[in-house]
Amino acid sequence: MNSEDPRIAYFDSLAATWDGQEPSEATMTARLSERADLLALRSGQVLLEVGCGTGKTTAWLAARVAPGRVTAIDFAPEMITRARAKGVDADFVCRDVCRDDLGSGLYDVILCFHSFPHFRDQPAALRRFAEALKPDGRLIVMHIFSSAHLNHFHATLNGPVNVDRLPVGDQWRPLLAGAGLERTTHIDSQTLFFLDAVRARR
Repeated sequence: MNSEDPRIAYFDSLAATWDGQEPSEATMTARLSERADLLALRSGQVLLEVGCGTGKTTAWLAARVAPGRVTAIDFAPEMITRARAKGVDADFVCRDVCRDDLGSGLYDVILCFHSFPHFRDQPAALRRFAEALKPDGRLIVMHIFSSAHLNHFHATLNGPVNVDRLPVGDQWRPLLAGAGLERTTHIDSQTLFFLDAVRARR
């Protein structure tokens, strides 16, 4: 992995206690269930879960796309080790989306749930996502808080994530355009951030 990114060591140090931290697995899966209409996951889809951590939401996602497949990735090796130990029927892989190839035309859905602010090179990550999507695939960025709440929270933390931010408003437009993507849905409310993007029409 990229030893130059201090976030990797930071999240590795939290892996042992991650499942006991809020939001809990129950909270996260309940909020996903509440937004099932927006997620619009379907049986048979191939889904990439980016920043899976210890796999709090992986089993929920796998059940929604079965008999399709979930590949769950994280750049923190300790998080992946603990996720694998849960025995969820998914493929857990240590990947850095700011550096590592994700393949081409593989995924119906790429989901970044509570992870996008931690990508040190967000334009590079978006380019890799665009390449990895099937032609009619969707990129979803989702949080159970508003961007303002999330960005304020990160600013109060110590360590490398202190500077991590979720783009807001029209900051998304050039980011997505640079990767050949365009927004189809963008919600930023007190209890939900949801951005849905597809490959831009040429």
